[in-house]
Amino acid sequence: MFHKNIKLILAGLLVVAGVWQFTESNIGNGIFLILLTAIPIFLYFKNEFILLAFLKLRKQDFEGAKKWLAYIKNPETALVRKQQGYFNYLHGIMLSQTNINQAEKHFKKAIELGLSMDMDLAVAKLNLAGVAMSRRRKLEATNLLNEAKKLDKQGMLKEQITMMKEQMKKI
Repeated sequence: MFHKNIKLILAGLLVVAGVWQFTESNIGNGIFLILLTAIPIFLYFKNEFILLAFLKLRKQDFEGAKKWLAYIKNPETALVRKQQGYFNYLHGIMLSQTNINQAEKHFKKAIELGLSMDMDLAVAKLNLAGVAMSRRRKLEATNLLNEAKKLDKQGMLKEQITMMKEQMKKI
């Protein structure tokens, strides 16, 4: 796992090597090196271990996702702000199955750091609403459910939101 700034330095070195190849009249090598620069720049904005953890979660393999996230030792230095949000979001999803108190902390931190997709933000707020509801904080749960409903533009969480509202009426 490379530090985020090392990825940018590597991209800069590839650009310099590509320009050097152009000056040496090796146009093909220069073009290849310039195109190769896209890989470290892509990995700067989309961390490879977070991408692999998302792939494991799609298959419901929580242990595999935990393994990939464990490779990120210090998220503050290795990840940009949005990636730190997704790092906490993934930890919150995995912990919501076992430890709801720690999951709440991770979801709150993920919302604070920011998530780029509205659907992910809606899922985080829906989970936080479930935590608030389990702790008998009806007003907070209602606010979070309304925010999740606004963010759920595709209607994928509509069923869960209505189910939670029905459960909240019983409180």
